[in-house]
Amino acid sequence: MRVVVWSTGGVGSNAIDAIRRRPDLELVGVWVHSPDKVGKDVGELAGSTPLGLLATNDADALIALRPDCVVYAASGPDRDGAAVPDYVRLLAAGINVVSTSSTSLVYPPSYFAPTWRDELDAATTAGQVSFYASGIFPGFASDQLALLMTTQSKTIRRITASEAALNDHYPVADVMMDGMGFGRPLDFEPMLKTPGFIEMAWKAPIHLMAEGLGVEVDEIRGSLDRELTDRDIKVAFGTVKAGTCGAVRTRAAGVVKGREAIVIEHVIRMARDVAPDWPASDCDATYRVDIEGDPDIHCEMTLGESAGHGAGRAAMASTAMRVVNAIPYVVDAPPGLLSSLDLPTTLPLYAFD
Repeated sequence: MRVVVWSTGGVGSNAIDAIRRRPDLELVGVWVHSPDKVGKDVGELAGSTPLGLLATNDADALIALRPDCVVYAASGPDRDGAAVPDYVRLLAAGINVVSTSSTSLVYPPSYFAPTWRDELDAATTAGQVSFYASGIFPGFASDQLALLMTTQSKTIRRITASEAALNDHYPVADVMMDGMGFGRPLDFEPMLKTPGFIEMAWKAPIHLMAEGLGVEVDEIRGSLDRELTDRDIKVAFGTVKAGTCGAVRTRAAGVVKGREAIVIEHVIRMARDVAPDWPASDCDATYRVDIEGDPDIHCEMTLGESAGHGAGRAAMASTAMRVVNAIPYVVDAPPGLLSSLDLPTTLPLYAFD
């Protein structure tokens, strides 16, 4: 299957490295945003050995290659607004798309922009191809892992899917500072604090789990907490100054029959010693599924090495592989907007070294 990767950030670079290793996938093109990367060898851009394939910012040229699938991994604060026209163009041209960029599309029926969703759906019909978005959280830890754990349940009162992660590796300042409020005083109002934003950001995995379990969500309740750092912290997007936000905690709860029944909790820190009373991880990230019911079920999954060893690399790799491993299944799927409920387990072919 002929594959194009869209961007060479952390996720895109992992995708490039994974595709080059698989005999069933052929990397035929890579799109880059920065003019400085145009004409560079994509293997070197991904941090590995040269591949003899040069990066380009010519979307028409990549579409003309007629790939079977595009791995779309561009990032940024306006990623949905910028990505949807790309998706529509690619899908209408008969190219399947797997994406880590638009996390609200992990469950397309709940997408916050119905007009955009209709455009995407029409494009999949026109091109007779499919679109699938996933990642790690939202993504695997907040859908397939959680639903897998429920296969042991007789009764369920509440499911909580949570992540505690160190995100000092993430380099996009707009997202981290203006979007989430890191490095800002507490009187600064980040995008996260916009009324309804948390509910919108996390409704996709909540509704996905609800459909998988055959229940309806009456409403979603969101909350935001922030904690200050008492020292300067050097991170990938700059320096988080003492006295500014160094940790963010969000919670979104789906109400079923009057009870908060499907809960997503998300803790992000710029250093492990900020907000010591909150749930923590000694690895790159820790994901938990806690089910209150008969029986009570508790599952913890960690990614990456222990403290101080390449924070964030494992989460980037996991995010990329959720969609790279899905490529054969998405290409074989009927046309349309897919979620994890529409695909079998996307087992990683040729993963053993």
